[in-house]
Amino acid sequence: MTDVANVIAVDHTGFAVSSLDEAVRFWTGALGFTLERQSEMGGDFLHQVTGVADPSAKTAIVKAPDGYVVELLQYSNGPQNGSVPNNAGSIGAAHLALTVKDIDAAIDCVEAAGWKAKGSPLQIPGGPRKGTLVAYVSGPDHITIELMQQLAR
Repeated sequence: MTDVANVIAVDHTGFAVSSLDEAVRFWTGALGFTLERQSEMGGDFLHQVTGVADPSAKTAIVKAPDGYVVELLQYSNGPQNGSVPNNAGSIGAAHLALTVKDIDAAIDCVEAAGWKAKGSPLQIPGGPRKGTLVAYVSGPDHITIELMQQLAR
């Protein structure tokens, strides 16, 4: 196939949030990411890139222990943009999967930070990841994180 987008890597994942300060506290305090930088942007550039009308945004870059980058964006007109339904099965819903050492301890940290588990950790019953413990958690902006713990074989 010759008509491909020429993707060579995943650069980062971005999430729109209602409170940048709260999001940074969660990602750094509960999940152990490192705050790399914060900035503000807006104007015609941001409108042309995102299609968001009259946007300005506060942003933060947080980095996972393995170096994976997540961008958090608080748009000035965010409440007007609406929010994601609190259902992992909704069309357009997305999630980010994180590998953890201890899924129960991870859920405890997430819940202490005000997020909630959507269910109990269960083992994947078959396939290449058989036995891996998984659980979904969701926060105030309905951002869904999948926690995954590989069990010793």
